[in-house]
Amino acid sequence: MNIKNLKIDGGKPFDWGKTSEVYAKYRDIYPQKFYDKIIERGLCINGQTVLDVGTGTGVLPRNMYRYGARWIGTDISENQIEQAKILSKDLDIEYYTMPTEDVGFPDNYFDVITACQCFWYFKHEKVWHNFFRMLKHGGNILILYMAWLPFEDKIAGASEKLVLKYNPTWSGAGEIMHPIDIPECYNEKFELVYREKYPLMVHFTRESWHGRMKSCRGIGASLSEEEISEWEEEHIKLLSEIAPNEFDILHFGAIAKLKVRK
Repeated sequence: MNIKNLKIDGGKPFDWGKTSEVYAKYRDIYPQKFYDKIIERGLCINGQTVLDVGTGTGVLPRNMYRYGARWIGTDISENQIEQAKILSKDLDIEYYTMPTEDVGFPDNYFDVITACQCFWYFKHEKVWHNFFRMLKHGGNILILYMAWLPFEDKIAGASEKLVLKYNPTWSGAGEIMHPIDIPECYNEKFELVYREKYPLMVHFTRESWHGRMKSCRGIGASLSEEEISEWEEEHIKLLSEIAPNEFDILHFGAIAKLKVRK
């Protein structure tokens, strides 16, 4: 399903379903520290029911499943949900294809709603009402993000420059370490109780970093097959010149916890 938002990539349409198979193979990359930050907040653990909106291929539910929560994941892309179901075949996780704005679970149903790498895609004036309705008294929204730091990491910077060569309007470039921004509309029913940003090192091979870049919005989700093929050839050559067989890429992680107001 094509998504078009004038605030994202200059309005250039993108479809995560185009890159689902690559996404499933190369985007499950969060280090343990990323998940530890969630557990430290007492969230997504045994006895809790969690809704993961914008779940993609179910990376968060699959990796947090061992901590005992009951998970439900939703995503606008049918292809992403298909991959999530394949990767979760041995886990008791429910997945549904639906946009976050239309999620319709019962009132007072969830202890936690998570949004990982997707919060800025939502129509917040509509979504926050729905989140509030579905959360139990004292429930929480947990917003998560991780991105490479192109100005501090040579390999990340070079790869990002090549993405911009093929997709100049891609707005995912130029990240610096920053806290998660919370739209003001959430203040009516939610209180920001915790927010943190922190550095992360993420390990890659040339192949896995190439796959990670290919599955980003600026390449696999928005370019034509011909453009992707040309980018791939150039990126593989670039990595052979500047990157060892294995390496770490400097990222930052960010977390924000919103609690239903009393």
